[in-house]
Amino acid sequence: MSRFKSFDGVEIYYQTWARKSALPPVVLHHGYVANMRVNWVVPGMVRRLNLAGRSVIALDARGHGRSGKPHNPAAYGESRMAMDVSCLLDQLGLEEVDLVGYSMGGTVALITATQEKRIRRVIASGIGGATLHLENRYRKGANKALADAMLGSRWRIRNPTLAGFRLLAEMVWADRKAMAAQALAFHSKRIPLERITAPTLILAGDNDPFALQPGKLQKAIRGAQLKLVPGDHTTVLVKPSFQNAIVDFLR
Repeated sequence: MSRFKSFDGVEIYYQTWARKSALPPVVLHHGYVANMRVNWVVPGMVRRLNLAGRSVIALDARGHGRSGKPHNPAAYGESRMAMDVSCLLDQLGLEEVDLVGYSMGGTVALITATQEKRIRRVIASGIGGATLHLENRYRKGANKALADAMLGSRWRIRNPTLAGFRLLAEMVWADRKAMAAQALAFHSKRIPLERITAPTLILAGDNDPFALQPGKLQKAIRGAQLKLVPGDHTTVLVKPSFQNAIVDFLR
C-alpha cells in the first residue's frame, strides 16, 4: 500500500506492479466514480501489460478509491488530477512514463501531456469530440444534475445516464459527496492540444455514447492516431481488442 501527499495536501493512493523492462512504466488513470481496481485491475489490463513485460503504476484519483476525499469542489477538476500525476512521477523519481487514461482519466491524460515533458506516449480512451468543447455553457447544467443525482434520492432520478452513475457509485462504495464535488468541477476550459508533442492514440469503443466523434479529437492533436474497437463505455474495458491496442501502441 503506497500513498503520498500531492501538491495541495490531498493524499493519493497508488499501486505498482514491477517488471524488468527497457521501456518506461505505464501509468493508468481511471474514470469518474470508478477506481484503479474497477477500470484496470479487474478487467485484466494490468495483467495484460505485465504479460507484455511492462511495469505498471495505477493511482486512485482524488475523491476516488483509497485516495483522500475532500468535499469541496475547489479541490477537484481534471487539471488538479493532472498535477497529481506529475507529483506521482516526482514521488517515484521517474524521468519517463507512458500514460493511459480512460473517460475522465482520458481528459486527465491529455491535460497532463500538454504540460508534462516526462510523457513518452499517451493514450486517451473513452472520450471523443466533445473534449474539444468542454467550455460549452450547457455543461454546467448537466454537471449540476449529476451532482444532485449523487446526493439526492436514488428513486427520483429519471435520467438513465445519471441513474447509471449513481448505481456505479453505490456498487463501488464511492463517497458520493466527493463524487458530487468532482461533478461540479469537471474541466470546463479549452485544452491546448497543440502543445502535445508525445505520440498520441485516441482509443474508443464503436458503440460508446461518451466517446462520439473521436476522429475530431484525433485530428486536433498533431500526428495522433485513432483506433476504434467493438464495445460501449462499460464493456470495452474487457475487450481483447481494446487491451491489445494499448499494448501495441505502447511498444
